[in-house]
Amino acid sequence: MSIWFTRNLGDAMLAGESLDQIKSIFLSEYRKCEDPKDIALFVRHESEGRLHCEVKIYFSPASFFVAEAVGAIPCTKPSPHGLDLLAGSAESWTTLFPENGN
Repeated sequence: MSIWFTRNLGDAMLAGESLDQIKSIFLSEYRKCEDPKDIALFVRHESEGRLHCEVKIYFSPASFFVAEAVGAIPCTKPSPHGLDLLAGSAESWTTLFPENGN
C-alpha cells in the first residue's frame, strides 16, 4: 500500500491535545511492529496564505492502521519540505523520502 493519509487538526493554538492523543495511539501500535522503519507520523504547520496556521499530520502508508483509527483521509505523498517527524524511527526519512537524500 502506497497511500498516505492526513488529518487536519486545525488551529495550531488548539491542536495540542489532539496531537498528543494521536501520538499516543500511534506509539502504542508502533511498539508492536517488528520492522518499524517505514511507519511514521509527520507534522507540519501550514498556512496556505491565511493569517493563522493549521497543524496537519501525515501518516506514512504503513501506518494506515492508526490513520483509519483517528479518521485521517487519503492524500498524496507530502513534500518533505517543512515536515517534522512526530513519531517513528529516524530511519523513516530515508525509507520514505529516498529522493531527498536525508
